[in-house]
Amino acid sequence: MLSQFDYVKPLVLNEALDVLSKNDNTYILAGGTDLLIMLRHNLIDARHVVDIKAIPDLNVFSYKEGEGLEIGANVVVNALIESDVVKEKYTALYDAASVLASFQLRNRATLVGNICNASPGADLPPSLLLYNASVKIASSEGVRTVPIAEFFTGVKKTQLKKNELVVSVFLPDPGQGDTSCYKRQTRLKGHDLSTVGVACRLDGAGKVSVAINAVAITPLRLTAFEEELNAKGLSEETILWGEKEIQNHIRPISDVRASKEYRLHMAGVLFKRCMTQLMEKEAHA
Repeated sequence: MLSQFDYVKPLVLNEALDVLSKNDNTYILAGGTDLLIMLRHNLIDARHVVDIKAIPDLNVFSYKEGEGLEIGANVVVNALIESDVVKEKYTALYDAASVLASFQLRNRATLVGNICNASPGADLPPSLLLYNASVKIASSEGVRTVPIAEFFTGVKKTQLKKNELVVSVFLPDPGQGDTSCYKRQTRLKGHDLSTVGVACRLDGAGKVSVAINAVAITPLRLTAFEEELNAKGLSEETILWGEKEIQNHIRPISDVRASKEYRLHMAGVLFKRCMTQLMEKEAHA
């Protein structure tokens, strides 16, 4: 049985922010793929649920050349897959969206909901880290912007305060000659959470970026690893070196999904697969 709560469906953003500012134990409903499960199993003490799907400001899904892509809180994951801009310019995000859950769930689940749930193994954050995304956060006190690398603070924890909600996520324009990919390993073939997921990016200047999930309490951008890779220069030898070296930059644990040792091994394997694919793509460009 669902817990008892007040349900509100505001038509404007300020109304939603007003509810958040005046009430404790308030939860946001967008796609609801995580929230409804928690409500059904009484895992949270929800006194108020704010359904934001009718707020037009949160439907933004807009790309401006030279600036970037803004994805509003109501944009569902299938919209990312159907977008030519995402597929061509932010390919790692397209890859991650394509493997997230099932088609039916992707019609409900949102990118913003995925990051606010803050699972260490979530598929979408690594690609957002690659592209230096920023998170636009609103409250009755105003608006602030937080780099995605600072947004996650722990397992199921973010910088969000109880009176705030995420309005949108912004990804800067990667420019010309940029390519990326995301690959993951799961226990089951099909719809399962990542055991490890690696996203790699090769920008127009030939610089490599690497992000990873499920190997720490938050998704990670491996900046120190990137510096070592870029100092060596991209080559097949560097990729083979990186396959082993990446293990020195992560601290996975053993849990019901995989052992620490397996995660360390698969991080290297997935890095090699990603970088090999990007090198081949660049060679045929």
